[in-house]
Amino acid sequence: MIEVLVVDDDTRVARVNAAYVEKVPGFHVAGEAHGALEALDAVERLPRLDLILLDHYLPDRTGLEVVREMRRRGRQTDVIMVTAARDVSTVQAAMRQGALQYLVKPFAFAGLRAKLEAYAELRRTLDGGGEAEQAEVDRIFGALSAPSEPGLPKGHSPTTAELVRQCLLKADGPLSAQEIAERTGVSRQTAQRYLKLLERTGRAVLTLKYGEAGRPEHRYAWATRT
Repeated sequence: MIEVLVVDDDTRVARVNAAYVEKVPGFHVAGEAHGALEALDAVERLPRLDLILLDHYLPDRTGLEVVREMRRRGRQTDVIMVTAARDVSTVQAAMRQGALQYLVKPFAFAGLRAKLEAYAELRRTLDGGGEAEQAEVDRIFGALSAPSEPGLPKGHSPTTAELVRQCLLKADGPLSAQEIAERTGVSRQTAQRYLKLLERTGRAVLTLKYGEAGRPEHRYAWATRT
């Protein structure tokens, strides 16, 4: 079993992520932490730890500071960043400090599962040991490339799809593409593209709002509240 530490300042999110991890065959949650110092203590305390799912925004230090301190202490535990931090400088710093993957919140279970399965494939590849020819090196690095969330057409982002989905789920009633764009921070054209996809796949319901003149406004609601 691959032993995982889940680190997130939000206890509810940590529980959800831990439940996701437990659903992936071959993975076990060794513990949870909700701050940087608590995470560092868990790294020292747990008898075995293979992987850390690490949030960046922690109340006492950042996730990247946790990684730096771990490395200073000689701890080489693998890290996957799981965070809402999406600025390029943070992503670049995570790469330079050895994070194997970077998963942007919010995400669906399929997104995390893909990252974990890619990590498990990497471990299987490395367990063989010995010397590596170029083809083997390519396979090792290729194992880090998790596939996109299944069920989405090419060119669609699981992160954006989840943003739109969550927006519809939390809404009190149907929303227009413009309203979705304002609430999620994506462009109106992007919101419209994902709304049409959700409507085509039966996950969102389209209604028309007629005004006094002009074309009716397209409004969308999540198909179920479950």
